[in-house]
Amino acid sequence: MTSGSHRPGPAIEVVGLSKTYPGGVEAVRSIDFTVQPGEVFGLLGPNGAGKSTTIGMLTTTIVPSAGSAKLAGYDVVREPLAARHVSSVVFQEAVVDRGLSGRTHLDIHARLWSVSPDSARHRGAKLIESFGLGDVIDRPVASYSGGQRRRLEIARALVSEPQVLFLDEPTVGLDTRIRYELLDLISGLRTHNDMTTLLTTHYLDEAERLCDRIAVVHAGAIVALDTPQRLLARLGDDIVEVRVAGDPQAALARLRSHGLADADAFAVGATLTIPLHQHNSQLILDDLKSANVGTSSIAVRKPTLDDVYLQLTGDTLAA
Repeated sequence: MTSGSHRPGPAIEVVGLSKTYPGGVEAVRSIDFTVQPGEVFGLLGPNGAGKSTTIGMLTTTIVPSAGSAKLAGYDVVREPLAARHVSSVVFQEAVVDRGLSGRTHLDIHARLWSVSPDSARHRGAKLIESFGLGDVIDRPVASYSGGQRRRLEIARALVSEPQVLFLDEPTVGLDTRIRYELLDLISGLRTHNDMTTLLTTHYLDEAERLCDRIAVVHAGAIVALDTPQRLLARLGDDIVEVRVAGDPQAALARLRSHGLADADAFAVGATLTIPLHQHNSQLILDDLKSANVGTSSIAVRKPTLDDVYLQLTGDTLAA
């Protein structure tokens, strides 16, 4: 088999995939999704939502409890070696030998994935240049910065020219400037041989910037799946955010009963978030005032993916 082997169909196909750990902990609960060749697909959710467990099952390091998953047509349980051969993964935690040079890491990965020496040298040289590793490639990885180590890990994953690349929280622990440099690098990967990329993240800007579609994950389940633009469109063009005194749920119920808030309005703590749709923000404030509900921190703004997540789950995306 070569790294170019592919059966017709989606790049990733997941049906009823589940994982229950000893003690009955349901990390992933019967999820379904399909990713087409060349697509950048995101799993968006906070730590503990089930994203990394999903990656583990798709990369054959965790055995599913139920359901199935295929990479380029290869079943990850019945054909694990074939599934691994057409994919590469950059795990959330660094997986490098700090005593080896970056170049040695690339060479070892090429041999493990049966890349010919000539192809390995050619691909390695291109990756070293495009990932800006020329000045450090022959140094021990122990001397690398966090950003350099992350770039090396992604370059290493690309040596085998995978059909499917998994990036599990690729920018966790990086400072802001290095994180944005790495995001720019990842953004350029979509032109890499029609490669499919599955990205997990709890950073909203990463999901919105990089992904063609996003699956919103909560407590091991997918609660929404669409393009970032369509997910945002659910909440309309503008929302009003109002901090209220007293019982926020009672204030929200009043606004709904008066036709000033729809079912997609929600309360987190003392703050009401109300998609305006066809409503008028001033009428909302007047109605609260007439009920003697004190208000503060009033703002009208555009919705964000954080609002989408809060509306769907009642939880925040904060790590």
